[in-house]
Amino acid sequence: MPVMEVSKAARQATPGQVIRVLATDPAAKSDISAWAQRTGNEIVDIRDEEGYVVIIAKIVNPGK
Repeated sequence: MPVMEVSKAARQATPGQVIRVLATDPAAKSDISAWAQRTGNEIVDIRDEEGYVVIIAKIVNPGK
């Protein structure tokens, strides 16, 4: 589940670090966007690319 992987990576990140997510599940767009709003982290970009959903997230609150 992409949102769980992003959450785990965010806990290990430093503020300002950027995480790039590649997912095949279209629901990752809404799931990770909701996670970012809930945790105070930032979605920089979401796009479809060659059969994947590509999500770029900037970690603002690593512990969440």
